[in-house]
Amino acid sequence: MTLTLEERLNQILPRVTSRDFLDSKGLGNEIGFWIFDYPPERELEVRDFVNGTVIPALTKQSPPFKAAAIDLLKLVTDLLEQRKLLDKAIEMQKAKGDESTLAALRSVLKEDKLAQKIAQQYDIAALDLLILSGVGAVYPMLRTHTLLSALHPIMGNTPLLMFFPGKYDGHSLRLFNTLAEDHYYRAFRLVPEST
Repeated sequence: MTLTLEERLNQILPRVTSRDFLDSKGLGNEIGFWIFDYPPERELEVRDFVNGTVIPALTKQSPPFKAAAIDLLKLVTDLLEQRKLLDKAIEMQKAKGDESTLAALRSVLKEDKLAQKIAQQYDIAALDLLILSGVGAVYPMLRTHTLLSALHPIMGNTPLLMFFPGKYDGHSLRLFNTLAEDHYYRAFRLVPEST
């Protein structure tokens, strides 16, 4: 049976609050990295559901559930603002175009640096769950498969859930369902489309 997006969304909260999920049971010693993929054209609906339903419900769990939600676009813009590069990057993009701007920002926006920034902002070991969103908004400034790889040594036993506008088949990520596949084998689909 194929599940609708609404049915899949409604399974997120029970899944991420289950003891098996939090303890990474049944993953065969793999890390608890999870991906919720969805049709890119449904981005606003998914974003509203995550921010309006999932995150508020997590904060009301008993016992208290400690989750951190990171919008990758906000993470990137905050970093650029801290480095006093955001306005310069915008001006450079207007004057020289996307490719030159991306090349100039590459050293600042390296995924390992962003992973370290996440580790500095949050006590990862104290969290029950880390949620990443805004994947589509930061493309092509950063590559999610590289960011996930950089987060492996940082996350420890804390599960990570990434909301992904595209397709994840358990082996590769296809952002927007059209871009070339980025091979990534170390995550699990949170809620498959078929039961």
